[in-house]
Amino acid sequence: MFLEEGEQIAKLCRPFGNPLFVNGRLDVALLLDAHLHLPARGIRAGDVRPHLPASRWISTAVHDSGEGREAGGADLALVSPVFAPGSKVTEERASLGPEGFARLAKGLPCPAFALGGIAPANTSEVAKAWGFAVISSVLKAADPKSAAKALLTAARQTRASLGI
Repeated sequence: MFLEEGEQIAKLCRPFGNPLFVNGRLDVALLLDAHLHLPARGIRAGDVRPHLPASRWISTAVHDSGEGREAGGADLALVSPVFAPGSKVTEERASLGPEGFARLAKGLPCPAFALGGIAPANTSEVAKAWGFAVISSVLKAADPKSAAKALLTAARQTRASLGI
């Protein structure tokens, strides 16, 4: 079932050139010609890197400095939760806030993407993030397309104001 759903999503991503990341399943990522996302607790990026073609990316979840030290071999890290996430209402971790995000990002061996409660109103607070990963601010919006456009606009304005 997971593979079949992945095939459907891959078909949606390909025409637009959008990268597809498969969560925690190297076998499925290989079958779908997709990238791989690794949860914080589990196999490490350095362990799976030899099994992926060089063109495939590995992202890893990072919630604290210990997980950050284990991010070697990843191409990018999703650092979370920056703000209170709307998609994980049972999240027990305290939000990192902009300062906590910056501290973790600085110590990573790869670019950091901000995740958790990211919305147009707060992108400027994590302006030095390589990018943003969002879930609920788009998927729970009344108009997901407009919500995604608003996030892109806010992120571009923030980067432009910093000269990035």
